[in-house]
Amino acid sequence: MSAFNPFTRRLRGFRVIDPAALVVLLALALGSYAFKTNAEVEDADAADTQTQIAREEKRIRLLQAEIAHLDGPDRIERLATGYLHKGSVDERREITVADLPRIARAAPPPAPTGAPTPAPTPAADPVPGGAR
Repeated sequence: MSAFNPFTRRLRGFRVIDPAALVVLLALALGSYAFKTNAEVEDADAADTQTQIAREEKRIRLLQAEIAHLDGPDRIERLATGYLHKGSVDERREITVADLPRIARAAPPPAPTGAPTPAPTPAADPVPGGAR
């Protein structure tokens, strides 16, 4: 009796190693196909994400330009004059930080906001005897 040797043993005309090698080969082919397909999907997702990032960066730049336009001093002055009927501050009314203590000493003390009000007194019990 000889030991089982897969390289020389035949089963229905094929060596036993041949179907085993075919199964391994098919598994490797299907596995590499699955990995390749998954990699292509990931690449497409990455490209979509990069496109979305570029779109968002462009939108951010546009919004920053719009904010710069809306915050422009000329525009704000024009709106203040047109809608609020306010003009520029007169240069005689502008002060420096060094002038603040002098102005604080000259200003009248703030008026009290109001005297505290006493708490309301409890109302008399409408029912005699306190029954409820």
